[in-house]
Amino acid sequence: MDDIIDLVSLSDAELKRLIAELTAEEHELSRQRRILHGKIDILRAELVLRLQREHQEGKSVITADDVSMLSRILAGQGPYPPPEPPMGSGDDKTTGD
Repeated sequence: MDDIIDLVSLSDAELKRLIAELTAEEHELSRQRRILHGKIDILRAELVLRLQREHQEGKSVITADDVSMLSRILAGQGPYPPPEPPMGSGDDKTTGD
């Protein structure tokens, strides 16, 4: 993007070249994004198949961790518990100080 800093000094041909370069870069990024989305879709489909298979075998597909995470999300606390403070930060309540 350093090329865009001084647009006034660029000729029409240079501007067109820059547009073509950035357009090509955007097309490549879009292609990579579509590939990634395809891979994610394949992985999700595999996970769904495995869960369906487990369910058909009579196994529980919902764990206590899943219920806990959903409870946190519904309570507005986010999907994961807050990180523990670093050791030695003075927030350690196990020392009895």
